[in-house]
Amino acid sequence: MPSSSFDSSVGDDKGALSNFKLNESTFLASLMPKKEIGADRFLENHPKYDGRGVIIAIFDSGVDPAAAGLQITSDGKQKVLDVIDCTGSGDIDTSKVVKADADGCICGASGASLVINTSWKNPSGEWHVGYKFVYELFTETLTSRLKKERKKKWDEKNQEEIAKAVKELHDFDQKHIKVEDAKLKRVREDIQNRLDILRRQSESYDDKGPVIDAVVWHDGEVWRVALDTQSLEEDPDCGKLANFVPLTNYRTERKYGVFSKLDACTFVVNVYNDGNVLSIVTDCSPHATHVAGIATAFHPKEPLLNGVAPGAQLISCKIGDSRLGSMETGTGLTRALIAAVEHKCDLINMSYGESTLLPDYGRFVDLVNEVVNKYRIIFVSSAGNSGPALNTVGAPGGTTSSIIGVGAYVSPAMAAGAHCVVEPPSEGLEYTWSSRGPTADGDLGVCISAPGGAVAPVPTWTLQRRMLMNGTSMASPSACGGTALVISAMKAEGIPVSPYSVRKALENTCLPIGDSPEDKLTTGQGLMQVDKAFEYIQKCQNFPCVWYQINIKQSGKSFPSSRGIYLRETSACQQSTEWTVQVNPKFHEDANNFEELVPFEECIELHSTEKDVVKAPEYLLLTHNGRTFNVVVDPSSLSDGLHYYEVYGIDCKAPWRGPLFRIPVTITKPKAVTNQPPQVSFSKMLFKPGHIERRYIKVPHGASWVEATMKASGFDTARRFFVDTVQICPLKRPLKWESVVTFSSPAAKSFAFRVVGGQTLELVISQFWSSGLGSHETTSVEFEVEFHGINVNQEELILDGSEAPVRIEAEALLTSEKVAPVAILNKIRVPYRPIDSKISALSTDRDKLPSGKQTLALTLTYKVKLEDGAQVKPQIPFLNNRIYDNKFESQFYMISDSNKRIYSSGDVYPSSTKLPKGEYTLQLYLRHDNVQILEKMKQLVLFIERNLEDKDVVQLSFFSQPDGPVMGNGVFKSSTLVPGVKEAFYMGPPPKDKLPKNSPQGSVLVGAVSYGKLSGQGENKNPEKHPASYRVSYIVPPNKVDEDKGKGSSSPSNKTVSERLEEEVRDAKIKVFGSLKQESDEERLEWKKLSTSLKSEYPNYTPLLAKILEGLVSRSNNKDQIRHDEEVIDAANEVIDSIDRDDLAKYFALKNDPEDEDAEKLKKKMESTRDQLAEAFYQKGLALAEIESLKDVDKPLASAKDVDKTDPGVHPDLFEENYAELKKWVDVKSTKYGTLLVARERRCQRLGTALKALSDIIQDDTEPAKKKLYELKLSLIDEIGWTHLATYEREWMLVRFPPSLPLF
Repeated sequence: MPSSSFDSSVGDDKGALSNFKLNESTFLASLMPKKEIGADRFLENHPKYDGRGVIIAIFDSGVDPAAAGLQITSDGKQKVLDVIDCTGSGDIDTSKVVKADADGCICGASGASLVINTSWKNPSGEWHVGYKFVYELFTETLTSRLKKERKKKWDEKNQEEIAKAVKELHDFDQKHIKVEDAKLKRVREDIQNRLDILRRQSESYDDKGPVIDAVVWHDGEVWRVALDTQSLEEDPDCGKLANFVPLTNYRTERKYGVFSKLDACTFVVNVYNDGNVLSIVTDCSPHATHVAGIATAFHPKEPLLNGVAPGAQLISCKIGDSRLGSMETGTGLTRALIAAVEHKCDLINMSYGESTLLPDYGRFVDLVNEVVNKYRIIFVSSAGNSGPALNTVGAPGGTTSSIIGVGAYVSPAMAAGAHCVVEPPSEGLEYTWSSRGPTADGDLGVCISAPGGAVAPVPTWTLQRRMLMNGTSMASPSACGGTALVISAMKAEGIPVSPYSVRKALENTCLPIGDSPEDKLTTGQGLMQVDKAFEYIQKCQNFPCVWYQINIKQSGKSFPSSRGIYLRETSACQQSTEWTVQVNPKFHEDANNFEELVPFEECIELHSTEKDVVKAPEYLLLTHNGRTFNVVVDPSSLSDGLHYYEVYGIDCKAPWRGPLFRIPVTITKPKAVTNQPPQVSFSKMLFKPGHIERRYIKVPHGASWVEATMKASGFDTARRFFVDTVQICPLKRPLKWESVVTFSSPAAKSFAFRVVGGQTLELVISQFWSSGLGSHETTSVEFEVEFHGINVNQEELILDGSEAPVRIEAEALLTSEKVAPVAILNKIRVPYRPIDSKISALSTDRDKLPSGKQTLALTLTYKVKLEDGAQVKPQIPFLNNRIYDNKFESQFYMISDSNKRIYSSGDVYPSSTKLPKGEYTLQLYLRHDNVQILEKMKQLVLFIERNLEDKDVVQLSFFSQPDGPVMGNGVFKSSTLVPGVKEAFYMGPPPKDKLPKNSPQGSVLVGAVSYGKLSGQGENKNPEKHPASYRVSYIVPPNKVDEDKGKGSSSPSNKTVSERLEEEVRDAKIKVFGSLKQESDEERLEWKKLSTSLKSEYPNYTPLLAKILEGLVSRSNNKDQIRHDEEVIDAANEVIDSIDRDDLAKYFALKNDPEDEDAEKLKKKMESTRDQLAEAFYQKGLALAEIESLKDVDKPLASAKDVDKTDPGVHPDLFEENYAELKKWVDVKSTKYGTLLVARERRCQRLGTALKALSDIIQDDTEPAKKKLYELKLSLIDEIGWTHLATYEREWMLVRFPPSLPLF
């Protein structure tokens, strides 16, 4: 290839890398590889071109600015210029504004009282407050470490209390050998309950983490932030708000904080939206810091451990969302691009990505193209870690034209030093797992390669300075750092920087890796060489900055277009095909028409790397408006397997520039399967470390799964293999199956996986690059593939809700197969439409695009009701499972209960969450800059998918007759299909009595169906375990009409029309009265007047009196609580006096005839009266207890040993009398009335028994958590004196009852 001719002098370096012996310096150098890409040679010649003047944006999980090597640059400047959380996962709502009291205290958002430092300037006197659970800011690893530490300390305190309770119980038993007195029994029971509670609490301990209070204010110049972190500290004097050294936006002063010595976690702050949003930025994994260290770390005392460009500066753009582990989000990606432009970055490194449906497509790709083409930012990204199969490059790095995708290379020095292998490989190679091209549309995929492993800095919370990581995530910053050296040199020498010219220099000066043309799909153009790339740029600086956009279509077809030629299927490999290639020179947006565009004209000499297969014209005159030419590809004479060629264009006037553009031509000619039964074997494949064997097979039509066997022999030490298969289907992500197999001794392994008939299958077997190093034995592998398949007339089955079955026609096209259909329905999907939608413009602080457009947000609200607890997952078919290949910017959802407690959140990949029974609100948040598009989404359908319990899973039946589902005859179990003979059977709908409860009309039961039987497999009841299973759906029909509905309504009434009308008017008045508000004094006065009027109009009418009592109880913020409680007692007495309790008791002593309609009506009325009576006794008891506690609040409390208020001999007790009456009518231990039992035990100072009763009530309550119950629980714990448990419960109070929903 022409590019190799420019690097003839570097050929010696390749050999030098393999002939080495480690000493201390070469060992240290191998930990941070630079020699491999020529960075050491470059810096030796140009020591001041070490990245100075270059700013790199690190799009990743968040960089720790306190990490080793990331403080200053080689020329003494601040290394980290800005640290931003682009995802919003660290955002705190600080819109609540408070003012300090006379003592200089404010109430924090968590409810804590906070002391303000008097030296802090705050001209307005306004303090914005918010709070955050600190675990939401920490990684899972750090959280796990802290939980262990906190649990250990909590257990110590809990054990102290347990020991006290045990001693108290022991002392009691020693003092009272035989306990018969009721009072003493209750005292002992109370001590035992305390002990039981402490023991149970230890078992159920679930640490939700400390809460930190945040305070934001404007000091007249900038926004300031202070945190109260006392909850993280053991010493109560540490972590106080007043002792915090205030921070401002990191970009302004470049200062950071650490939460506590225990966590050692660095954070920075940024304030947005006029103080209403505080962003606390932490990293969500060590990944970004490691990446930043590879690219830019500077260690003055350890120069061998420097990053590639120690003089470069960086900004950290956190795109990994802490709420999602570390998954990137569209919001994070977009804000990161905005920040990169705002900071005038030269480079972006993004070591993130995933597979994609469409290459070079999507909202993020559009924005990247703008950033590269308009703002001249060079974008470098990892190609992915999904190799070694072809078509595994990920988005955006390996699939986007404007991004430099980087593969991962390992040198002998890296293997010996960083990886500590016994015997390094003789020469460098690509890591086994590094993703390979081409893309689905034929582009090369991998642009260049760089070292894919390093021992680099990591965040301080890891409690170590650096660690080894490997992946294309490490190769990308190595290449990015190398590019930074080139840019540094260009800036120093006044050479204009362009992504186009820099990329061309990098690609055309690479050191080839491997000996075959096909290796380009693995390594790209090869191992980048910094020194050679800069020499190239120096020579080319007077040439126009142009990128050559390639657009290819097969002649005669208008769709699809591609960026390369990719012949993968058999039909495309049997004859010549002609392709039209459009070459469009692309200039930067600010290019001058007269000085750059009009004069542009290049005489291009076209070359083919193999003219017998790929034919192209010899010359092309290219102007600014582009040019087309045709290419003919004739693969008909090629052997089976992989072939790679290129058509490339050379500047006739300056051939030394190398290829100006390349057209990749990839051909995978598959082997046809002609054996019967259909199988293919590959024998005597010999493997050494890093060796890869690729086989291409045309999957026979009719095949749907494969049963394969792999045998390995002839080796000594254990061998590790990657076995991958890939098929490409239009508008689908690659169908990939993979397995990692380890052979400790010669053996055979079996696999089964799905295939698509008629499509080419790539089978890749690779010995892991480091497996077997040090052993000189060659592994022999045999691999046998046997194809199976049952073709059906419809793969995805839909049962429409009727009684009719679905007819299935099956045939075996390959060989005889046993058809044994199995189908289940194991999930239910319930559709919902939003009850509310709102479009809003986001703040300009971080959501204004470089183009000037403002990002908008659509918030959709859905109401979801679960009749039972279940594992649920939100599904949005239109949006899910696409990040990069999606024209929407982002999506995010949160599920909360009526208390605003968040149970689940997610984005494009929804997660399953266990939700208890109850009603929930799901808010979906969509972002875009086009309001018309968001308007179209206002009625977006969302499904809640629920896993059915095992007992509710529906097993579908198959029949040989169409009447089978109703008649119950002709059950179909299995049959043997003979090739050429079709057979039909029916799948019946589920019996209506087998439908799971809570299956509303319009919901869909979904599951799977399989038809075939694997060799040697017994009875299979779960089709999802079969490699070839298909989806089956059942649409739930309308519920059956209740035949009894409406009966009984025609029974004659004994009342006259005037009597019925009077009753209707009375009930209407009471209904209106019950709806009146009592928030202000005027409203309360109006309410009282109406209640008096109604009482005089309807004296002793129990429902009215019960409604008055209800209204009094509902009042809050009462100025005189004792007076209010007395009013409640009076109202309760009126209800009690209005009811004839004797008649009520007599009624419930008798049995009723459920068939008698009048008797049933009377029963309902009497039950209602009983409930009103019980409620009156209950509310009266609570009021009595509260009056007593308020009057005794200043008196010292007697212990339970000294007084028992249930003793009738002491004095008449209104509370006990009332309690005794309530017990006659209801179970006082029930959820509804148990609070009075708690109050009774508390007034008797049996706090352990009170707490046990309350805990039972809370546990048995199926409704959403009630704040009053938990406040009561906390007050009991405080009264007992269990401070460790009180702290724990206070943290949980904010989990269960947050003041507001978190920000998106």
